[in-house]
Amino acid sequence: MKKYKVCVYAISKNEEKFVSRWVESMKEADEIYVLDTGSTDQTVAKLQELGVHVETKVIDPWRFDVARNLSLAMVDEDADICVCTDLDEVFVPGWRDKLEEIWQEDTDRLAYRYNWSFDEVGNPAVHFYIEKMHRRYHYQWTHPVHEVLAFDGGMEKKITTDEIVLNHYPDVTKSRSSYLPLLELSVQEDPEDDRNMHYLGREYMYYGQYEKAIETLKKHLSLKRATWRDERCASMRFIARCYKELQQYEEAKDWLEKAMKEAPYLRDPFMERALLAYHLEEWEDVLLYTMKALKIKLHTESYINEVFSFNETPYDLLTLAFYDYGEYELAMTACKKAISINPKNERLKNNLKAIENLIEKK
Repeated sequence: MKKYKVCVYAISKNEEKFVSRWVESMKEADEIYVLDTGSTDQTVAKLQELGVHVETKVIDPWRFDVARNLSLAMVDEDADICVCTDLDEVFVPGWRDKLEEIWQEDTDRLAYRYNWSFDEVGNPAVHFYIEKMHRRYHYQWTHPVHEVLAFDGGMEKKITTDEIVLNHYPDVTKSRSSYLPLLELSVQEDPEDDRNMHYLGREYMYYGQYEKAIETLKKHLSLKRATWRDERCASMRFIARCYKELQQYEEAKDWLEKAMKEAPYLRDPFMERALLAYHLEEWEDVLLYTMKALKIKLHTESYINEVFSFNETPYDLLTLAFYDYGEYELAMTACKKAISINPKNERLKNNLKAIENLIEKK
């Protein structure tokens, strides 16, 4: 097996609480490089104490792509494989050996499993593939936020593996306030980029700017490059979600119908429709669309996935709908299934006790 020179690179700012864990995970690499962009805590000192190559530079105006490119520039010129991570991420141990087994002389980039979030019992909730292992040259980060690696070396050879897993344990207290203006800038710089148009619409939705979100997500759907059905379906779902918040329920239903037709192989639009029915207390539709969702077994590896589609939520909705119809035995069965998926949910346990008490009294 060929021995490659593997280097990790990253950016940081005020992440001292992650430093030790991150370096422990990354130390399988030959070298570790970090560009610190203005920490006021002990991030830099802790990284240096652990042998990390650190440079500091304040980037004003802030852009993620500029920071990533400067951190990549720190990596030794003779590096064979570059691995970009963030300090709130941790590899499953043994990743270096697996990387060298998989990597070929003509490989340009490697995609591997990324667990972006976890449920209450520690199982991956949102997971997909990311592609941040790449050869040293012919790559540049682009876009001010939600940055991506662009390749300029001709025909790119990518390979994919399930053998390397990166887990994400974010600092939920960190502000995302810079994302919205950076997304607006990104769309301004490249108005035909479907990915960031979708992200911008989603961000408007998160901020409660529902009219702007609807307008932007419709723009996404009109773009020539907006061909990925999963993402188109998500834009339609988000439009429906905005109309729901605006209490324009018929419009919300119409857009969810479009979403179900766009990607009938995904649970997400059916579950979103069931949740809308629950909000409106339309129990027949709760049953109809939840049952349709449960018939779909495919759980795609995509950041688009909604946690509520494959956690306890479908069976929770069935419990409530069956209860409303007075079908207590069916409600009990559904509730037990929900609890088996999330045994830490006290509300579900209380619901089960209430249903069992009703059954006993009959």
